[in-house]
Amino acid sequence: MGYIVLAIVVLVVLAGVTLLTAMRRNDANRAIGELSRETKKRDRDLPTTDAPLRGRDVERAAVLERRGDSTELVPVSSAPPAPFVPPDEETLGSTRRQFFNRSIVLMMMASLGAFGGSCLAFLWPPSGAAGFGGKIKVGRITDILADIKAAGGFLYKPEGRMWITEYPIGSLEKARKIYSAPVLAGMEHGVTVLYQKCPHLGCRVPNCNTSQWFECPCHGSQYNRVGEKRGGPAPRGMDRFVVSVTDDVLTVDTGTVIQGPAIGTNTTGQEAEGPHCVGGAAAGHG
Repeated sequence: MGYIVLAIVVLVVLAGVTLLTAMRRNDANRAIGELSRETKKRDRDLPTTDAPLRGRDVERAAVLERRGDSTELVPVSSAPPAPFVPPDEETLGSTRRQFFNRSIVLMMMASLGAFGGSCLAFLWPPSGAAGFGGKIKVGRITDILADIKAAGGFLYKPEGRMWITEYPIGSLEKARKIYSAPVLAGMEHGVTVLYQKCPHLGCRVPNCNTSQWFECPCHGSQYNRVGEKRGGPAPRGMDRFVVSVTDDVLTVDTGTVIQGPAIGTNTTGQEAEGPHCVGGAAAGHG
């Protein structure tokens, strides 16, 4: 990933340097300028007494003088002043061309910079993002537990693609032998935070109000209220997010997913509390 970002930055810089070099070269060429055809014609028609020295002769004389072998330069005879010639419209239009050329260059550089910035933003989402992939401050534990009860035992947070359910305090002894500290941090405060995807093939797992389990409609995988697998083809329990609780406020890191518990884990001992929503009955307990 680092190499991709470096390559993008190098390409943007090289493009900018190339465009600036071309622009400066064009300005330098215009600075030299060319006489219009009318001016050249008038110069040829002017009367001259003596043919003026060519620039090459003057340079050769200067070189010889520096070597000590030079003779004095022959003064150039003066010519009568040339009559006033109005400025060439094409010459006056060069500033307009420069303006448009520089505007095009600046727009191209701005586009390249925006493209590079969007690539960096895609590769590195902000750590303080309030949506999925960042840390989400869900709220106070007491309020969350009240919301879980009001929602029938299953609280869904779409901004984090997560399910939050109540974890029974009496099952903590078993949980401490199975779950890691980032998961236990929520359980010890009475909540379980689960990723919405089924570990089998990634379908979104809904809750079943009658059985009080999670039941996947795609292939029939079933999980108890805290996401431990109870039936179906899933290879493990539902995956979890890293959580932290500070001053009774629950924060969920949706950018870090921890694999669910192994088949056979059942720390709560919860059985189906009513008819199943998928398959009519458990598809076999694992």
